[in-house]
Parts: sequence; structure tokens; C-alpha cells
Amino acid sequence: MNKLDEIQKRLLSEVADLHTVPEGAYNIRANGQSAGRASTANIEITPRETGDGLTIDIKPGTKNESVHIPVVMSQSGLKETVYNDFNIGEGADVTIVAGCGIDNCGVQDSEHDGIHRFFVGKGARVKYVEKHYGSGTGAGKRILNPVTEVYMEEDSSIEMEMVQIKGVDDTTRTTIAELKAGANLVVRERLMTHGDQKALSIYKVDLNGEGSSADVVSRSVAKDDSYQKFDAVINGNAPCSGHTECDAIIMDRGRILAVPGLEANDVDAALVHEAAIGKIAGDQIIKLMTLGLTEEEAEEQIINGFLK
Repeated sequence: MNKLDEIQKRLLSEVADLHTVPEGAYNIRANGQSAGRASTANIEITPRETGDGLTIDIKPGTKNESVHIPVVMSQSGLKETVYNDFNIGEGADVTIVAGCGIDNCGVQDSEHDGIHRFFVGKGARVKYVEKHYGSGTGAGKRILNPVTEVYMEEDSSIEMEMVQIKGVDDTTRTTIAELKAGANLVVRERLMTHGDQKALSIYKVDLNGEGSSADVVSRSVAKDDSYQKFDAVINGNAPCSGHTECDAIIMDRGRILAVPGLEANDVDAALVHEAAIGKIAGDQIIKLMTLGLTEEEAEEQIINGFLK
């Protein structure tokens, strides 16, 4: 792996919990270039001929292996779009860790747009972790626009952990999924905005096969003058079950909009949406303050627990 500077190492730790070269297959991208890549006998990482992404092929039956593909950016004014395709073989069971960290200390905007497509084979199981993080003292924005497309074969499953809790000025997070019979999608989103940040979370899930299911849950906190929109659409096109939930805390002058969208196109499609937006309860803060915490410390404890 090529040498990373201290800022890039810190970003890598934030978005992928990496402090050394990871075990298994990996590709680390730093300031638009590969900083290291390795494949395994069962997982092959191949750069696209256009140089703007990767193809990751996971052999059928691969078990207990992982792929790390984090991105770190410390150059102000850098803007890039990266395309990564994951071909997950039948019966595989793998963990994929992605994410992007941007440190911008300049006056120009820095932006990373990652388009990830997952082709999940029959009976395969995937755990996908994507973390976004921003830092830096510059006036330039830290912009992230991830697009995640998931195409699931029969009886496959994918669990997605989508996290953004600090420093991203502007983001549109788009997730599209198409599920065949017996496929299962679980999404757990955790999101916090502050300052004048904006965050849009868009989900469109098509339950096309009998017995397919989706559970999309977002927990978020909007502080200061920030704005969030949670827009989740589930289309039940077969006997299936779908659930979306937006659970949010609003603080200061923050704004949050939850837009549920459920469309049942089959008499046996069971679809549910839940939404709750409100401020931190005063009695929770008072209880913690009686234990010796300041009001600010009490709020922080409540938020940390809420976003776990």
C-alpha cells in the first residue's frame, strides 16, 4: 500500500476502522488514485479500463471473507465520480466495507460521487457498511452523493449499514433495490447534520417476487440550521412485506421532512410506514443533569444513544 499522510490515515480510520492494511481483498483510493489493492483466491478486484472505478467479482460459495474499498480525499477542489460493480456469486456470504472521508482545508469544494451496483446471486448473503465523514477548516464544501443499486436474485439477502454523522455539507443519498422471490433487504441509516448542512435520503424499493421483504429504518438528528429529507418508496408488486420508518430528533432551527411512499400492486402485499419527528424530551435531560451532567453533556449522551 502506498504511503498515506496523517490526514488520510485519520480519514481511513473514521470511515473504515482501518489502521493497517486490511486482511482479505481491498482497494484504497486516495485523492483520485489507488493507494493499494489486493485480491484473494475468491475475490478479484479489477480496475475499469476507464480508470474511474472497479469491478469486484466474488466467487460462488465464498464464505467469511471481506472486501474493503474506502475512499479518502484531502485535496481541496478535487471532484470525482467513481463506478464500482459487485458481482456476488451464488451462495456467497461476505462483508463489504466502503465509505468516504473528505478533509477540506481550502476554499474550493471537494466532491466524491460513488455509484455502487450490487448483483447478488441466488442464496447469497451480504453485509454492507458505508460510512461518510467530513472534516477540515476551509470554506470549501465537503460534498458526497452516493448512489447504491441492488439487484437481488431469489432467496438472497443484504444488510446495509449507512452512516453519516459528521462534517458533510451537502449530500444526496440514493438507494435503489429490486428483489426477486424470497429476497430480503434490511437498511439501517444513521444520519446527523449541523450548521447549514443539507441531506437528502432517497429510497426506491421494488418487491417483485413472492415472499420478498424490505425493512428500511432511518434514525437522524438535525441541529442548528440544517435540513434533512427522508423520501422512501416501496412498491409491492407481489405477495410480499415492506416496512419503512423515519425516527428523527430536531434541535435548534433544524428542519426535517419525511415523505412516505407505499404502493401495493398485489392483494397480498403488506406495506407499513412509520414516522416520528420531535425534540428531546425535557425530562430526559433533567434526569441526566441530576446525575451531574451539564445540559449540553446530557443532550450529547441522548443523541449518542439514539444514533447507536
